[in-house]
Amino acid sequence: MLAAQGLAVRRKAQLLAEPAGPRAGRAGSGPALRLLIAGDSAAAGVGVDSQDLALCGQLVSRLAQTFTVDWRVEATTGHTTSDTLARLRALPDRFDVVVTSLGVNDTTRAIPARRFAARQAALMDLLTGPLAARLVVVTSVPDMALFPALPHPLSWVLGQQSQRLDRSLANMLKRYPQAVHHRPHIPPDPAMAARDGYHPSALAYAHWAEGLARVIQAQARRI
Repeated sequence: MLAAQGLAVRRKAQLLAEPAGPRAGRAGSGPALRLLIAGDSAAAGVGVDSQDLALCGQLVSRLAQTFTVDWRVEATTGHTTSDTLARLRALPDRFDVVVTSLGVNDTTRAIPARRFAARQAALMDLLTGPLAARLVVVTSVPDMALFPALPHPLSWVLGQQSQRLDRSLANMLKRYPQAVHHRPHIPPDPAMAARDGYHPSALAYAHWAEGLARVIQAQARRI
């Protein structure tokens, strides 16, 4: 049953493109802040038409009120933690703050919690080592039971697995003083989902960005 539901969801799902717009830039005035947003389709902004409405655009617009933000997005639809780790190893730049969004694709690919935590630890080692991040805001793994596109019991199974991964992530991050495990406060409202019922809408990205901006501003002494 689960296999049949998974195939049906994949067949019927709308394949939304990543939004148009630049993936790097500078905005604002004030102290310099080098920002990296990395991860999967949500980090890339899938669900909206423009990067201005995506996570990056909405976060940068808030931070630019306080900082001169040099920002960059390194995110791709379908990327797992392992994919992101390989991608970021090639970056020559350093960053003050990194925001990550990962876990959904690790969940759907049935990555065990222990392996997920180990890969996330390797990613943290890279971000806080060679990439020199002083603050890493790690977005929690979304509870996939809440995704409107997923039918029951598939939604329940993926929800249980996504929460297992998130618990392992939270426990692992206790070893890193630079890390903040951030759970976005997004209301349980159909308007928070994009038209595919799988990705965030512009309104959900706004809630997410607002929470991230508060975390980063509160941790400004680290930056």
